[in-house]
Amino acid sequence: MAQVLRPIGHEDRLSVVDHLDELRSRLIICALALAVAFGLCFWQNHALLNALNRALPLTPKTSSNHISGLTGDAVKEQRGLSAAAAAASALSRSSHQNPVDRQHFAQLAHGAQQAAQALPRTPPQRLPITIGVGEPFTTTLTVAAYFALLFALPILIYEGYAFVIPALNPDERKVAVPVMAVAPLLFIAGVVFAFFAILPPAVHFLQGYNSQNFDILLQAKTYYKFEIFTMLGVGLAFQVPLGLLALHRLGVINASTLTGNWRYAVVIIAVIAAALPGVDPVTMALEMLPLILLYLASIVMLKIADRRAAARAAETPDEDSVDNEGELV
Repeated sequence: MAQVLRPIGHEDRLSVVDHLDELRSRLIICALALAVAFGLCFWQNHALLNALNRALPLTPKTSSNHISGLTGDAVKEQRGLSAAAAAASALSRSSHQNPVDRQHFAQLAHGAQQAAQALPRTPPQRLPITIGVGEPFTTTLTVAAYFALLFALPILIYEGYAFVIPALNPDERKVAVPVMAVAPLLFIAGVVFAFFAILPPAVHFLQGYNSQNFDILLQAKTYYKFEIFTMLGVGLAFQVPLGLLALHRLGVINASTLTGNWRYAVVIIAVIAAALPGVDPVTMALEMLPLILLYLASIVMLKIADRRAAARAAETPDEDSVDNEGELV
């Protein structure tokens, strides 16, 4: 169990059976993590569904063909009924009306005031629809499974790195160990960024585009799949700096490489954003922005690494110069 919780040493010599046993143990840990995460997500499925629904507009933007109570015109109706109640109340107190008419106007004012108070003061929350008999249950299971994968992915990433790291030499481990520590944090940052910064404006744009020409109904299965895959894709895209740092430590690229090929990098980032869920310009722009910022941060990070490498090289004496000095002596 201790080997499952931490990588084994590079100097340890394991047989094929031992490697397979370690792989089995790590797969069991991954399966247990997924099972526990799924149980917690299914237990709190109402909170997860409410969190996903928060990106939806409160009401559809259509006003001609609508289901009663879903248009967001309640505020206007409230004001109209309140004005009618005030006018009827004034007529009920008018001396120009006979007692019977004043009583009728008083009843009208009372009824209009009650109707105004009965209307909702805020637009109702819009919810996705289901069209199958078992779709509410299967959709809930699917959402719980997706969230379980999101929550358990840091553990899965760690177990994968921990299984591979013992095969690396000490120089390669200097690259892999920081990656193993930072990768889950970057993934979580990507998921949070997608949930708060990408999904709300993207859903509002997609749902509101040409809404006056459509009777917009949103199916729960496709809507939740779009949201979760967007968060998953952005979380994985946030691993770009780690990949660039690994290539730098292996000597494949440096900061000058990134600076000189920034145009190609922008094209590649656009292709990555297009491959993520949501091909509309708003979603693509929101997905490209953090990737470009991460690319710029990677350039700064590699420049710092190049300077440190140059400083270390300057401090280390050249072997040929040392030999020449020895011969001269």
